[in-house]
Amino acid sequence: MAIDKKTIRLLILEDSQNEAERLVSLFRNSGHATRVHRLTSSDDLAEALQQTWDLLICAATSEHLEPSEAIVAIRRQAKDIPVIQLIEGNDSEAITEAMLFGAQDALPQGEDERLVLVAKRELASLEERRARRAAEVALREAEKRCQLLLESSVDAITYVHDGMHIYANRAYLELFGYEDADELEGMPMIDLIASADQSSFKDFLKHYQSIEGSADLNCQGVRADGSSFAAQMSFSPATYDGEPCIQVVIRAETSNAELEEKLREISCQDLVTGLFNRMHFIELMDAAAERAVNASLPSTLAYIRVDRYTGLQGEIGLAAIDLLLTDLAGLLRAHFPADTQLARFGDDLFAALLPGRTPEQCEASLKELLKKIEGHLFDISGRTAQTTLSIGVAGLSEKTAKAQTVIDRAHRCADEIVEGNGVKLFNPAAELAAAANRGNLLAMVQQALESNSFRLLFQPIISLRGDAHEHYEVLLRLLSPQGEEVPPAQFLAAARDAGLGEKIDRWVILNSIKLLADHRAKGHNTRLFVHLSTASLQDQTLLPWLSVALKAARLPSDSLVFQFSEPDAIAYLKQAKALTQGMAELHCKIALSQFGCAINPFNTLKHLHVDFVKVDGSFTQDLSNPENQEVLKTLLSSLHAQAKLTIVPFVESASVLATLWQAGVNFIQGYYLQGPSQSMDYDFSAGDE
Repeated sequence: MAIDKKTIRLLILEDSQNEAERLVSLFRNSGHATRVHRLTSSDDLAEALQQTWDLLICAATSEHLEPSEAIVAIRRQAKDIPVIQLIEGNDSEAITEAMLFGAQDALPQGEDERLVLVAKRELASLEERRARRAAEVALREAEKRCQLLLESSVDAITYVHDGMHIYANRAYLELFGYEDADELEGMPMIDLIASADQSSFKDFLKHYQSIEGSADLNCQGVRADGSSFAAQMSFSPATYDGEPCIQVVIRAETSNAELEEKLREISCQDLVTGLFNRMHFIELMDAAAERAVNASLPSTLAYIRVDRYTGLQGEIGLAAIDLLLTDLAGLLRAHFPADTQLARFGDDLFAALLPGRTPEQCEASLKELLKKIEGHLFDISGRTAQTTLSIGVAGLSEKTAKAQTVIDRAHRCADEIVEGNGVKLFNPAAELAAAANRGNLLAMVQQALESNSFRLLFQPIISLRGDAHEHYEVLLRLLSPQGEEVPPAQFLAAARDAGLGEKIDRWVILNSIKLLADHRAKGHNTRLFVHLSTASLQDQTLLPWLSVALKAARLPSDSLVFQFSEPDAIAYLKQAKALTQGMAELHCKIALSQFGCAINPFNTLKHLHVDFVKVDGSFTQDLSNPENQEVLKTLLSSLHAQAKLTIVPFVESASVLATLWQAGVNFIQGYYLQGPSQSMDYDFSAGDE
């Protein structure tokens, strides 16, 4: 998003300098360059508001300046600064009150990840609002210029709504012999049409309402003095003062209209070949891009370069090269379908825009064109010349926002045909691969999704109580194009920021289901623990999709355990509660990981339907200390009292096993037992001997 590439200007209302610095570090650690000012008084706020700021974060209370006072001051000055109010606890009434007072959002203090996500959302919204305001200003300026152009136009122009004049320019008034626009206000346009043509004018107008685009009508116009003239009217849809209407352009003399049409045609043409020129072709490309986006109508651009052009020009001369290009233009016209728009795009360049076709649909025809040109003998004033073409091809689709992007892609493809006489289609995967090779994390993630090249690893979770199931945790790994493992935290953060968390989760689930079905078919009673990101916690379509996927694989639902973390559950407690209830109805199991670090972890657990609880890794550090052992035993005892199956991760040595056994732990996991492996090959029976 654009906000990631610019410095965030941050206001913080927080009495504690240390806490303010901690909040700033959250943003900097998330990859945002941050410029910050801590507010210390109402005067300080008034001075700060002379500058531009992107976000205000308010602590729950402040001795120097009440958050409500800061919000009122911002609103009084009509400043567009989103406000995030931090509150003590998770009191829904306090959240509602803060938002009613003018904060964009309110959330409990200490929920750092949620704060960063909310801030990113508000910053993105702010950028959208700023862009909209800039567009509105640009639109007003454009409308002013259009109004000036209308007034100074030599063409007679009127805007008509429901058959009535709502605007007429000076040329229109003069054409019909009226002094003032007020004379036409509220007058039906049909009153300016000769009575013999009024019936056909009515029919035309009636049918025009139901079609889109431009249309022409020839009829007799009637001036104010009763004299008539032959009028050529061009109708097109328009808006005036924000209201939809019809623009009518009238030319009084057909001969002039024909001359103007001829001049317009010449201005669009390349003088040597008679094809469209570059400027007009780019306009056609913009229109095609608009059709692709708005009407899902694809088009294909063929960027055609004449091979060895400079050498050829030296051999046959400037005048002769023009003859060759004219001949080549004729061959292109003859080869392409009638609806193809052809242009001379540069000295040695032609361009063809093929509407309604994808690059793949055009490839065979373009290869056929290569053969035609390669075998053609150009007769240049009695002298023979030969050449070949290099053709780069790229498509316009509904995902194409800019025609220039498509031109650049086709241009690059033509440049990559080193030997000439070839066709190369733009390959998004190749471009993605190039970005991945340069170390772009997001490109690596997208490439892995498209090429199915993520790697799944499996780490055993071993029962200390003789459970009959074999359990593995599924871990996702990504290799760089150089074959090096990318740290999961890095690529998952990039994926989350780009909104790909849900896609990745579904990739992991689908591939886990496939591998699990194969493994269980060999007689293994195996369960897999699969991670869910915050994106999946919020995804209401996950449960129905999962139900279909499990049925298709013919897997028992309880062979999958879906795992999400305590911090994520706290941040999205309502969604997590709904998800665990839905999972229970599907008979899938749920595990809560990183448990025990919240201020009141069991409060979260009250709201969730959870089968397994994996305690946070910090609880297994330094278990030789009796105090730490007691803390872990107390936590586990409370979990067992609630009939939760407990998992202790990061078991790195044999010395802690006795402690964990005495504490009643159900499952253990760690490198001492086995690290993540590409196979589900752990011998679970070894521990039973």
